[in-house]
Amino acid sequence: MDCVKMQEAAEYNMKMHPMWQGPLAVPGGDRQSPIDIVVRKSVFDSKLKPLETEYDPQTCQQIWNNGYSFLVEYDDTTDKSTLKGGPLQDKFRLCQFHFHWGESNAWGSEHTVDRRLFPAELHLVHWNSDKYSLFEEAVMEDNGLAVIGVFLKVGKRHEGLQKLVDALPAIRHKDSIVEFTRFDPGCLLPANTDDYWTYHGSLTTPPLTESVTWIVMKQHIEVSHDQLAVFRSLLFTSAEEEVQKSMVNNFRVQQPLRGRTVRSSFTPFLQEAPPAEGHQH
Repeated sequence: MDCVKMQEAAEYNMKMHPMWQGPLAVPGGDRQSPIDIVVRKSVFDSKLKPLETEYDPQTCQQIWNNGYSFLVEYDDTTDKSTLKGGPLQDKFRLCQFHFHWGESNAWGSEHTVDRRLFPAELHLVHWNSDKYSLFEEAVMEDNGLAVIGVFLKVGKRHEGLQKLVDALPAIRHKDSIVEFTRFDPGCLLPANTDDYWTYHGSLTTPPLTESVTWIVMKQHIEVSHDQLAVFRSLLFTSAEEEVQKSMVNNFRVQQPLRGRTVRSSFTPFLQEAPPAEGHQH
């Protein structure tokens, strides 16, 4: 997809996306998300450890259409579903996961890799339970949140995701909630979780606080076109509204890096000699 198309999609997105209707006080911070990950500029950090996820499917509670995505919500009153390791020093509790997607398979992800767009992106949202006692507190603080990002690519049907897809028609409209239990979010992670990029950023929806350690997986997961089509059959609007709007393009436009470093847990260029000064790859 060329840059002009991307710009058009972004402008369309700004018009359609209910989160960006009306004046929004966007923090003028230097650590906003999402970003484009430039692979050649990411810095290998040998101190980055493998991620340790311990998810208990029993903590899964419900799915909620909140008017910009659907949230699969977890009981986060105990340390039963947690994330640690990777770039993190503390233990983080899973509170919800959600997706961002486009109206077509050509775009939809929030992050990009060397400007490559994916049709959708999964976000598993965790908060620092070592330092804070509530999500609402952690979201406002430095080192409060850790979000795992996983790119979705269209290919074969994802068996783990199907249970979730089957439940979505019940929350077609904004503000609908259905009980949804015993879903293991670990089934949505790629086979290889050791390779990832990490950087300091923000939530991509209001309040846009710069409290997030982003952990973006290098390996994507595959879902079928039909599974994504069910995402696109959801609505931004409630049942009472006269004009119904399809829930598509619910991603935020990309933000400037502003001097931040993106670190990687893997080294893609170990075999290559460093480029000579003044030469471009």
